Amino acid sequence: MVRAFFFLVGYVLAVYGGISTIAYLNLTTTGLSFLEYFQFISKKIECYLIVVGLVMIWISIYFPAKPPKKE
Repeated sequence: MVRAFFFLVGYVLAVYGGISTIAYLNLTTTGLSFLEYFQFISKKIECYLIVVGLVMIWISIYFPAKPPKKE
């Protein structure tokens, strides 16, 4: 149950961060270069949420829930 919670929270954060990152791509139409775009989004906290969300998803999938029992 905890793994499902972390997966869903990670998914929501990744979606929010991805949408914010894509939305800020509109700044390139105003004349910003891609270097200036990357410098701009590196200062925005919501763009880091995509990384945090993907890490949470990865941990919820690949981190073992319980250690195997030794017999």
